[in-house]
Amino acid sequence: MGIEYLDVGVRWAIVFSGIFLWTGMLTGVWKYWQIRHSAQARSHYYVDIAHRSSLLYAPASLILAVLAYFSSFSAAVNLVCVLINLVFFSFSIFSYILHGFLKDTSNQFKKPHQLGATYTLPNGLMSLAMFLLIAGELGATGLLLLGAGLSLFT
Repeated sequence: MGIEYLDVGVRWAIVFSGIFLWTGMLTGVWKYWQIRHSAQARSHYYVDIAHRSSLLYAPASLILAVLAYFSSFSAAVNLVCVLINLVFFSFSIFSYILHGFLKDTSNQFKKPHQLGATYTLPNGLMSLAMFLLIAGELGATGLLLLGAGLSLFT
C-alpha cells in the first residue's frame, strides 16, 4: 500500500503528530529529571506545560490529518489550513520550552513579558501573537471541518 493517495497536507499533519509525540516524550524526560533534582519534587511550570501541550498537539495533528483527508476543498487549501495549525502548535511548544529552559516566568502573560533575565517583549506583541493564533487556528480548523462536513454529508 503506497501513500501516493495522501495529499501533502495530510502527510504533514501525520509527520508532525509524530514530532509532537516525540517532543512530548523528550520533555517528559526533562520534566522527570527536574522533579528528581528539585527539593520540592516539581519541574518548572513551563517544562510541565511543554510536556503536556506536546502530547495534546500530537493527537490534534492526527485529527487535522483526518479532516484534511476527507475535506472537499483542494489539496492546496487543505495544506494551508494544516500548516497554519502546525506552525502555531510548533510556536507554542517552542515558547514553552524556551521559558522552561530560561526559567524566566511562571506566566508568559504577566506584564512585563519576560524573555530571559534581561529582555522584555512589548505588550502589543503578545496581544498580536494571541490574536493571530486564535484567528489562525480557529479559522483554519473551521475550514477543514467545513470541507470534511461537505464531503461527508453532501
